[in-house]
Amino acid sequence: MGPRSPGGRLPGAVAVALAAVLALAGCSSGTSSSSTVAATGSSPAAGSPQAASSSGQSNGGTQLQDAYQAVIANVLPSVVQITTGDSLGSGIVYDDKGDIVTNAHVVGTATTFTVTLANSTTALDAGLVASYPDSDLAVIRLNNPPSGLKPASFGDSGKVQIGQITLAMGSPLGLSSSVTQGIVSAIGRTVSEPQGPGSPGATISNMVQTSAAINPGNSGGALADLDSKVIGINTLAATEPQTNGAAAPGIGFAIPASTITNIADQLIKQGKVTNSGRAALGITARTSFNQQFQPSGAVIVEVTPGGAAASAGLQAGDVITKIGDTQVDSLNALTTALASLSPGTKVTVTYTRNGATKTADVTLGELAAAQTSP
Repeated sequence: MGPRSPGGRLPGAVAVALAAVLALAGCSSGTSSSSTVAATGSSPAAGSPQAASSSGQSNGGTQLQDAYQAVIANVLPSVVQITTGDSLGSGIVYDDKGDIVTNAHVVGTATTFTVTLANSTTALDAGLVASYPDSDLAVIRLNNPPSGLKPASFGDSGKVQIGQITLAMGSPLGLSSSVTQGIVSAIGRTVSEPQGPGSPGATISNMVQTSAAINPGNSGGALADLDSKVIGINTLAATEPQTNGAAAPGIGFAIPASTITNIADQLIKQGKVTNSGRAALGITARTSFNQQFQPSGAVIVEVTPGGAAASAGLQAGDVITKIGDTQVDSLNALTTALASLSPGTKVTVTYTRNGATKTADVTLGELAAAQTSP
């Protein structure tokens, strides 16, 4: 299951949207230096930096190549291929007990899988530990973990910087142990996925945007920095809405390492997520439309007793139009606004009731657990 559409699960395709500007597709740090040698009119001496440049490889280029190869040698053994029926994706070895972290949309509704380790052709059986679709993460476990498993080392998401070189590793289009390279293009992106097979339409915050190619089958694989640290899980690739979903080169998204370790640790230890770190109003809602049939807010269908909204006096039928200073014209806009906030945050919610505009100060609660396990 590659990035989602044109990836996602093979052969199916799942489209996603980024802040209503981009359509995203399918599943799917460190620094370096390079030197440039100026050309001269004379022939360079053998063994000199100029000679290295004239042969197509400067000293800086050699150092960068060596750095790439070191990262690949360190991280790629931790990246696996996951097969579910006729669909496939990638995963990352999380510990030496056989736990593998991947995207929830890679596992979908399946509970059994076959896993192929890097540089191996032996298929290993695995079962589902638990899945948390709200963050598009899941953990599966090898039934009989072989000796010599190499767990990945996860980096500090807070230290990821724009411009860092990244390597994306996984099984795009079934080509196991493939590597692409790019940079961190942006950080802190909030991306919304539409509902689809194995995906409830998660909205994920703080994602890492990368120019490294992420293709179908890459989902669940590693996005690594030049320190051989996994800084994210390859999850989404952008598509061009005007070209019938054709890939938009160089726009991919990865769930950050901090989210991965937080969710995976809970799934492994408890079989569920009890601390999602995601804010919630404690309501069920849908998009509201005005008389011109244009989306105009998020109407509350049901209020959770004792939840954040109920405590602030919000009721079924109220139409939310703003969270803080952020306009809300749809359910997706409401979800995106909440994704950037933390439980316990106090915000002003603007809403309409019986045609009158009102406000309420709401202390946000936490998104309830919504995971699956065998």
